[in-house]
Amino acid sequence: LAALDRQAVDLLFLDIQMPEMDGFAVLERLDPARRPHVVFTTAYDQYALRAFEANAVDYLLKPIARERLEEAVGRVERRQGAPGVRDERIDRLLAWLDTRAETPPAAEAPLRQLSIPYRDRILLVPVEDIVAIEIHEGITRVYVLDEPSGAGRPRLRQHVVGYTLDQLEAHLHPDAFIRVHRSAIVQYSHIRELIPWFSGRYKLLLTGGHEVIASRERSRALKERLML
Repeated sequence: LAALDRQAVDLLFLDIQMPEMDGFAVLERLDPARRPHVVFTTAYDQYALRAFEANAVDYLLKPIARERLEEAVGRVERRQGAPGVRDERIDRLLAWLDTRAETPPAAEAPLRQLSIPYRDRILLVPVEDIVAIEIHEGITRVYVLDEPSGAGRPRLRQHVVGYTLDQLEAHLHPDAFIRVHRSAIVQYSHIRELIPWFSGRYKLLLTGGHEVIASRERSRALKERLML
């Protein structure tokens, strides 16, 4: 706080859980007239709504993916009309955040909501609405239930996110989600049909008509889990 009083900054990364004072308390003690753009960083998702109520620019879950960090910094730049941040500066910022990462408890609570950048907003999607997550050519897409549109098959919409599948898998409840191959995660409750496929695999028909083919090993795990 003393450092912020002495020198104005454009962007402030705040851990939510810190000794003595949490990130929200720090934000409340800043002079509103000199308050910088704030990005919260944490290993927990339950503070997301409060973060955006506090007018945070973004909310980054640890471990922080480079793509999400670039999105957060880019959002600040657009607000300020500043030029793009160079790659080496992003690398230094990631390294700095990693050295100050809080250590989550061994029994960390799974995600209840997933924050997804969408245009100039952040969507907070309940994990119950996540049907599948897939990665293709380095791009991660989350398939979620769309708003109800009357009778008929539920519709899905997809969002590109900056998380990797490994990061998301680590934060999702293993009793609710299964990684059906190295490029896809699905939610058990959204599996509608298992269709026998080639080489001992299954094609999964999911809510909204989305289809994913499970690997042979994961197909066996699915059979055991679903008591087939």
